[in-house]
Amino acid sequence: MSVRELAVLGTASQVPTRRRNHNGYVLRWDREVILFDPGEGTQRQMLLAGIAAGDLSRICVTHFHGDHCLGLPGVIQRLSLDRVTHPVTAHFPAGDGHFFARLRQASSFYETAEIRELPVVRDGQAIQTSAGRLEARRLRHPVETYGYRLVEPDERRMLPDRLAAYGIRGSAIGELIRAGHLEVAGRRVPLDAVSAPRRGQRFAFVMDTGLCDAVFALADRADLLVIESTFLTEDAALAAEVGHLTAAQAARVAADSGVRRLVLTHFSQRYGPPSAGERFAAEAREHFDGDLVVAEDLIRVPVPARSVTAEVWPPAASAP
Repeated sequence: MSVRELAVLGTASQVPTRRRNHNGYVLRWDREVILFDPGEGTQRQMLLAGIAAGDLSRICVTHFHGDHCLGLPGVIQRLSLDRVTHPVTAHFPAGDGHFFARLRQASSFYETAEIRELPVVRDGQAIQTSAGRLEARRLRHPVETYGYRLVEPDERRMLPDRLAAYGIRGSAIGELIRAGHLEVAGRRVPLDAVSAPRRGQRFAFVMDTGLCDAVFALADRADLLVIESTFLTEDAALAAEVGHLTAAQAARVAADSGVRRLVLTHFSQRYGPPSAGERFAAEAREHFDGDLVVAEDLIRVPVPARSVTAEVWPPAASAP
């Protein structure tokens, strides 16, 4: 059975707190296991979350501010320590690739793991993965920063009642799918007469950015959106100055983009416990009435089950 879920390793921003570790997020999407933005302490948080270095297939870094990348040396060295045999692909902003090189060789170790560097060289770059298309979009931040979006290919869902109405069964179904049509009793039956479109699922990861078109492009119809909400509206001027979002802005992006499940994270240490999470939730709820998660360290957030959209098909009377 396929598993699609997000493990949250850390939810702090620039400074960790007693309750919040620096950033770190692991998306498990069938065979792909992607580590996003490993900040300090990621290796330990993975241990607490029950995620082994050998599980990882990719590492995606949005930018090279410390809270998003200083966990890289430990994770990369752990891949060799555990003698991981499969290659792990690393994506990061090409313009700051020298930081990745320094972090990768931050200390002496015996390197056995294969790290394949595939940096992001342009806005809109797309990488094909076993899970679908991984897209990168340039965000608005003082350093080169990219958000990521995973888009599963669209498919078609076969409709048993329509197949039965045309008398299509067994190996004929496979032939119909391959050819796009089938001759049945002298009548041409197109695939769309016995199936419905099934939109591929979408995941979006948006960190450190001011509002810009790329934020909305990444969030567009995402089933699960993980987005920074560093500040509350009371500090909106500061957020704009340093290239960050407020909880209200993140929620409006989700509402305008048709997001199904919204995960707020990357919280400033200025908002102390115990009511900080409630304040972020309350502010977001003013703009977004969908499924909302205010992230805490070490929680797991499932990707929502596929939504089934009602389709209007030819009435049953038109079938033989």
